[in-house]
Amino acid sequence: MAFENVIIALIPLFIILAVFEAIMKGIAMWKCGRQNQIVWYIVIFIFNTAGILPLIYLLFFQSKKKKH
Repeated sequence: MAFENVIIALIPLFIILAVFEAIMKGIAMWKCGRQNQIVWYIVIFIFNTAGILPLIYLLFFQSKKKKH
């Protein structure tokens, strides 16, 4: 009975994690596609990493636009 209560208590956490993953993946894939970074696009599409890989891409590997 206690195990079932733990699972029920974790459902909101899983929902939040899934929403975070979807948002991060969508933003990262959109930016990859706009910048023609096909390798990053494919890697982010294939691997589900709870939003960690898309976040790494967004913070460190997306090409920065130069301002004139």
